[in-house]
Amino acid sequence: MPGTVENGTVGRVTATRAARRAIAVLRAAHGRPVMFVQSGGCCDGSDPMCFPGGEFALGDGDMLVGVVDGCTFHVNADQYEAHGRPCYVLDVEPGMPGGFSLAAGEGLHFVTRVKAARCGTT
Repeated sequence: MPGTVENGTVGRVTATRAARRAIAVLRAAHGRPVMFVQSGGCCDGSDPMCFPGGEFALGDGDMLVGVVDGCTFHVNADQYEAHGRPCYVLDVEPGMPGGFSLAAGEGLHFVTRVKAARCGTT
């Protein structure tokens, strides 16, 4: 079972307005929240992968680090620790999504920006 942040506060992820708009469109299109899985940087680069909620099998090493507009954001626990327990800012940029990830809109894909461990809002 995926781990959670120890103190029960699940808020290591924020999103830009553009990302929130894309999430709202995807939620409406799929009739449920989507889920994000931050790639480890191998085959899929380092962009987050976006799937309809529950359609990606999380591994034992994956942990929930945040929820944005009802959509979960997961990252590998070892990667999270190696990067100093950072905060993630979900955004969109022009380009195609990697692998089987959902697009963030016509010609757009989701990206993350990593911030220092002290999280703030965007």
